[in-house]
Amino acid sequence: MFNPSRDQVRDFFFSAWHKFNSRQTLTDLEKIAVEHITRHPEYHAILAQPERYQHQEWRPEAGETNPFLHLSMHLSISEQLSIDQPAGVKMRYLALAEQLGDEHAAQHEVMDCLAEMIWQAQRNNQPPDALAYLECLDKKCLS
Repeated sequence: MFNPSRDQVRDFFFSAWHKFNSRQTLTDLEKIAVEHITRHPEYHAILAQPERYQHQEWRPEAGETNPFLHLSMHLSISEQLSIDQPAGVKMRYLALAEQLGDEHAAQHEVMDCLAEMIWQAQRNNQPPDALAYLECLDKKCLS
């Protein structure tokens, strides 16, 4: 399993954004990352200044969103959708996208469930519960 460090994750996003803006060739993963970055203009200035933001802390308790965590979750969801893992996640995502009329908004709804699943797994010192994740998505589809 690939387990990059915080700095490696940040370097990946800084590099992908730099390469995109300087019209360099992107890897397939960088293309997906840039697709998500372009949907988040609030992160563009951060990604353009690695020397300033490489070690920045974002505190959720202060209402701050870590842009690198947010973008990483988008990448995780994109991967899940591409292989429909856990089984049924793609169907639920497509239902949310249709319901909301916006694929990006649907990804954010999925992200809420993914974050909850990860938080519960860490809190309970257990593996992630794919069934609870899918049940969370089902509730969103019904709302």
